[in-house]
Amino acid sequence: MRISQLDGRRVALWGWGREGRAAWRALRARLPALPLTVFCRAEEAADVRAAGDPLLAVDTEPDAARLAAFEVVVKSPGISPYRPEAVAAAQAGTRFVGGTALWFGERGDARGIAPGSVCITGTKGKSTTTALLAHLLRAGGHRTALAGNIGLPLLELADARAEYWAIELSSYQTGDVADSGVRPQVAVALNVFPEHLDWHGSHARYVADKLRLLTDARPRIAVLNAGDPTLAALSLPDSEVRWFGRADGWHLRGEVLHRGDTAVMDTVALPLPGRHNRGNLCAVLTAIEALGVDAAALAAHAASFRPLPHRLQALGVRDGLTWVNDSISTTPHASLAALEVYRGRRIALLVGGHDRGIAWDDFTAAMRERAPAAIVTLGHGVAGQNGPRIHELLAPLAPACRFALHAAADLEQGVRQARAALAGEGVVLLSPGAPSFGAYRDYTERGRHFARLAGFDPDTISTIPGLGIA
Repeated sequence: MRISQLDGRRVALWGWGREGRAAWRALRARLPALPLTVFCRAEEAADVRAAGDPLLAVDTEPDAARLAAFEVVVKSPGISPYRPEAVAAAQAGTRFVGGTALWFGERGDARGIAPGSVCITGTKGKSTTTALLAHLLRAGGHRTALAGNIGLPLLELADARAEYWAIELSSYQTGDVADSGVRPQVAVALNVFPEHLDWHGSHARYVADKLRLLTDARPRIAVLNAGDPTLAALSLPDSEVRWFGRADGWHLRGEVLHRGDTAVMDTVALPLPGRHNRGNLCAVLTAIEALGVDAAALAAHAASFRPLPHRLQALGVRDGLTWVNDSISTTPHASLAALEVYRGRRIALLVGGHDRGIAWDDFTAAMRERAPAAIVTLGHGVAGQNGPRIHELLAPLAPACRFALHAAADLEQGVRQARAALAGEGVVLLSPGAPSFGAYRDYTERGRHFARLAGFDPDTISTIPGLGIA
């Protein structure tokens, strides 16, 4: 759907976060006379009115009947289409679209492909992978946009031009690309683990929604992780498939990067924390080749990549302790990957956050073999937090597996307990394995608070480098 197709129709926006505001600006720039209604939270209503748009109405009660009064609702990604009121409105004929779908609708060429677009998704590692792709392409002299779920809505760049587009997509947005009717030039899928079950409703639906970027959006070239069983089992008859992590393509042998049988470089010194991130360099190089660019010539520029905040971010050393901010970790698998990065060192791990019902059995089983020195579970005494559930699973293991187990009401208490457990030697690792909802607005606010508690300036550690076009 193109924005021009909204002219003369009954249109609403649902959500007034950054995505919602970007959609309003994009629609208003092209359709200045179109009346719009914004469905938002009551506390956001004053901000909507402050925009000074006389054709912008505010509604703080998006029930099924109100939503069904509109032909099209431009929905922010965080709002699930599986909510009962959304389902009822859709059944009554309302069409829900996302800002990502509108951006792609504006970009299709004669073949129905968005030229230069590289969409990257995955449960873990997608932000770093997307930023690394933009970094390497820019190092090669290519004008490249870095946008999407990483922190800059695509519609904020609705009128911009770039040679290549490095686009991060969450599972909330992958369906938008499919719904746009415009195919990505390249789509990259890194991995699929249980995540966001509260938004999707079930693991099966999460996987199906995540994979719509491949199965329904039909990218011209699909770049897939050969080591992920879900991805390895896919059949994509409408796409050319290229694999990474396989011996005939870009892969790691130990820590050495290879293209087929050719050794390219050692990856140990690269600023990519964790072997999984160095493995995702293989995904980036495969995507660059899919664009027709010489990837081998750009690989060495990974050495100048600046790691993203809140993603295995080493803040520094205070009082003999290394402080690591992995606040973006929202699954138990991410917490396990973070522990692997610091294997061999004394670690105090901080875990727990908003409870979405995801199982921690694999994490618990891993603690039998490679538990850190201490685990602090967060959110005790706070409704909706999974720290107590994690604590209950770990408590029977702690004595035999020789790790200290502590319970904290909040992050401040948890940091104190982690500091005391390490007694001046080791790594304090915030890798919660769960979202921040309830205690914090988002993972950024949680990571900033952790930095402050550790004695670091939150402002200096929070900027995502390279957003936009360069």
